[in-house]
Amino acid sequence: MRALLVTSVGVTCAAALTLPLATPAASAPAPHSASALPPSTSPASPGAGPPSAQAEATTREALAPDTPDTPETAESKLRKAESAAEPAGSTQSLPLAPLDAPSDRVAGAAAAQGLPQRDARPFSLVGVVWDDAEAELHGTVQVRTRATGTTRWSDWQDVETHNAEHAADLGSAEREGRTVRGATAPLWVGDSDGVEVRVRPEARDSQDRAATPVPLPEGMRLELVDPGEGPGEDPGEASAPEPARGAPDGRAAAVPAGFADTPPTAAALPEVLTAEIAAASAVNAELAELGATVIPALTQAETLESVELAPGAKPYIGPRPGIVTRKGWGADEKLREKNFAYTKTVKAAFVHHSATGNNYTCKQAPSVLRSIYRYHVKSSGWRDFGYNFAVDKCGNIYEGRAGGVTKAVLGAHTLGFNTNTMGIAVLGSYASTNPPAAAVTAVSKLTAWKLGLFGRNPKGKITLVSGGSNKYKAGVKVKMNVISGHRDGFATECPGARLYKKLGKARTSSAKLQGR
Repeated sequence: MRALLVTSVGVTCAAALTLPLATPAASAPAPHSASALPPSTSPASPGAGPPSAQAEATTREALAPDTPDTPETAESKLRKAESAAEPAGSTQSLPLAPLDAPSDRVAGAAAAQGLPQRDARPFSLVGVVWDDAEAELHGTVQVRTRATGTTRWSDWQDVETHNAEHAADLGSAEREGRTVRGATAPLWVGDSDGVEVRVRPEARDSQDRAATPVPLPEGMRLELVDPGEGPGEDPGEASAPEPARGAPDGRAAAVPAGFADTPPTAAALPEVLTAEIAAASAVNAELAELGATVIPALTQAETLESVELAPGAKPYIGPRPGIVTRKGWGADEKLREKNFAYTKTVKAAFVHHSATGNNYTCKQAPSVLRSIYRYHVKSSGWRDFGYNFAVDKCGNIYEGRAGGVTKAVLGAHTLGFNTNTMGIAVLGSYASTNPPAAAVTAVSKLTAWKLGLFGRNPKGKITLVSGGSNKYKAGVKVKMNVISGHRDGFATECPGARLYKKLGKARTSSAKLQGR
């Protein structure tokens, strides 16, 4: 019997969809289309066209998007049509400029870049991108923002300059077939309408006369992301609704019949459920409008019934946890590439932190996800959300990259080790802050189930082949924990020292949930 997919917004219904376990062949990514740009994104996207033209077009739109008495061009008509057709959410892309006059700079020093205090259309997440995805940003990035409708400016906040460590593997179709850019980690700042940024290169060692200045990457731009409204969210609400958790018994109501992210190869619905789904069509329509879609939790027995096991096999699969689907957190499926990409299996899970900061509420988590998604696709040039799953500070689990939660979906989370692995991002920054116990427990539950589907022991070791990173050359075989931290495959601080220390507990709890 196949796994069942159901959802809830406080309405009880017995209808369900299947979650197939078979893995189809990888699909080639669809070509990126410039016409997919959101209405508030500059017509000249980062990396396209002369820098001077990009700067002029982007700045003009950001400062005066509704300037009167301007002749309407064919391009402006096209953008109006796109604006009418596209959902909410936008990206403002602003070119950075030198902060110091040449006469004020120390001789031989690389120039700092940034933007002085300025107004902007409302946004909630910021990041800095640059033209060459292979170039590293050696320096510091700091921003401060003004809360919307106030004169209150935040303190300076550090943006993690995580230099290509979360990305598609070198040589992959996602890496080579798109305009991929270098990028910092995104930072969640909340509802804001003013911004100031400064990017300072690494200081030259004055004692070493042979040292050379470290220039900043070319084409740096500040990205200001507005997540738009979430499912069932009123325009005036400042945050998205709390994710649906299902009915008290752990089951939930029916998913809309046109569930967007079930791969085209999904198995047919069992006949026994056909009448129930037909009877629930009105409920499905309502749920489709609200978008509050969740895959419900199952008990251990129900989970084992939902998978196909070899005769006499002793299964070690943890209970399926509740998972908020992409529909549930409001993913705009028009942003990503249409096709899905798969690998052969899931050998290991890499745990990350999103480095977006901890200043979000759990009701805002869907907005944070929509912002990261837009930043990954529109600003960084990826095919989709980078991680396979996300976990918020309250322990809610979210579907990440599209393609099916039971499948071996190829992600862009751990450069060099995306093949045959899964990536889990815990929303927040955990270098000096302890991760909430609920989040660590959610990682245990998710890995006990998903790794169990592929026969993996969370306390075990596995050998992976590097696709090339700053820690392991391409082709090197590396023995790792089945549940590893990002830093195990790449020289990085991710997932933060405090979260990394909790992975031992996560492994033990995950294995226990599997019955080991």
